[in-house]
Amino acid sequence: MTYIPHFNQSGEAHMVDVGAKAITQRTAITEGFIVMHPETLKMILAGEHNKGDVLAIARIAGIMASKKTADLIPLCHPLPITHVEINLSAEAEKNRIRCQATVKTNGQTGVEIEALCATQIALLTIYDMCKAVDRGMVIQSVQLLEKDGGKSGHWQRND
Repeated sequence: MTYIPHFNQSGEAHMVDVGAKAITQRTAITEGFIVMHPETLKMILAGEHNKGDVLAIARIAGIMASKKTADLIPLCHPLPITHVEINLSAEAEKNRIRCQATVKTNGQTGVEIEALCATQIALLTIYDMCKAVDRGMVIQSVQLLEKDGGKSGHWQRND
């Protein structure tokens, strides 16, 4: 059987004790996309949405989400986030916006979940702001691209 650290010997869920782990600089980079009608993308990029600057609000939402991850994911440790960067870029040829989140901390556990949460919430904010004009938007391919730090060191997606 594969060892899953969020379960104890009795199979009960518990928070992993990271107290003995070394404090190291940790980084996680994630990405995700929201696909939409071409007209919706044009409206966002032209700043013509009556609710305001969609990408600026999504960026702030992603930053806030990274800091609140432990409040949302039951067994996630609260971490002192030292840096969050949310990059939102249009891919007009694919009618989508790409979100890339980079989250850093100096701690005893990684920030992969914080970066994934930031990406999801930034994209969900775009959906929320634009749903009145495009209910068919699709959030897709949210994934970890790279992580660094801790005992397991560096990992990077190769596909």
